[in-house]
Amino acid sequence: MSRLETTLCGIRLQNPVLAASGTYGYGIEFAGLVDLNALGGIVVKGLSREPIAGNPAPRLWETEAGMMNSVGLQNVGVRAFVKEKLPKLRRYRTAVFANVFGYAAEDYAEVIRILNDAEGLAAYELNVSCPNTRQGGIYFSSDPVCLAELIRMVRPITRRPIIVKLSPNVDRIEPLARAAEDAGADAISLVNTFISLAVDARTRRPRLGAGYGGLSGPAIKPIALRLVHQAAQSVRIPVIGLGGIRSGLDAAEFLIAGASAVEIGTLNFADPAAPLRVARELDRFLRDEGIPSVTGIVGTLQLHPAPTAAQEEKKL
Repeated sequence: MSRLETTLCGIRLQNPVLAASGTYGYGIEFAGLVDLNALGGIVVKGLSREPIAGNPAPRLWETEAGMMNSVGLQNVGVRAFVKEKLPKLRRYRTAVFANVFGYAAEDYAEVIRILNDAEGLAAYELNVSCPNTRQGGIYFSSDPVCLAELIRMVRPITRRPIIVKLSPNVDRIEPLARAAEDAGADAISLVNTFISLAVDARTRRPRLGAGYGGLSGPAIKPIALRLVHQAAQSVRIPVIGLGGIRSGLDAAEFLIAGASAVEIGTLNFADPAAPLRVARELDRFLRDEGIPSVTGIVGTLQLHPAPTAAQEEKKL
């Protein structure tokens, strides 16, 4: 057994480094560039009941320390994925996770029903950063009651583990993490992108065609680490961490903060082989630290207790 081998929701992973949804297409597009068999896992781009064309261009904007995107969840639709993409992915031993989204709980349920009958998937990742059009546009990701109702609807019909991908655009992450666990989620992943805006001062217009976009990359890493730690402290189910990971050391930090696995996102746009490099660097870190298994560092963060008011007063 290698240092990196682990399990997630009962799924065996040869390493805990996955390619994040929305950054690796449907996986098969990268087969000529990367050894897909060496990846810890692939989370395919979000799948909906019907095809979606996505937002107007431009859809990407490089920031000083990351990237903004407003792709608009463009995808071929779940039926085309099952018919055209998934059969090609079955040739590889890497775990494949299907990212699922919708604008009503029934949308999620229908996508999962279609995927249930398909071979070659390990689990589902629910992207809940969408407005619930049946409840006046309340975002599934921002309301614990709305989130729990969604999970309770899809839990009885799914034949595979459910991972719930949480948004950072909330006041507190703990109530949402607990709501997901209590409703039956097998794991949670976080964070999704931060709502953001880039402006062209000369044209007085947004840099992205849809206006607002989602910020990802190194700029969000410290906030993502904090949210992963807070979520991991509040639930017993596994946590998958993502947000600005560029190296094996970054990955180790997320695991130490409480994540059981990590996902690489923005970095894939610059280097599709980045998940493999991050996994190798993580393995070297474990070797150099004398740690026989990656599970040995999960949740080992030791926070210093916050100083009391009396202690602060003594410093003055």
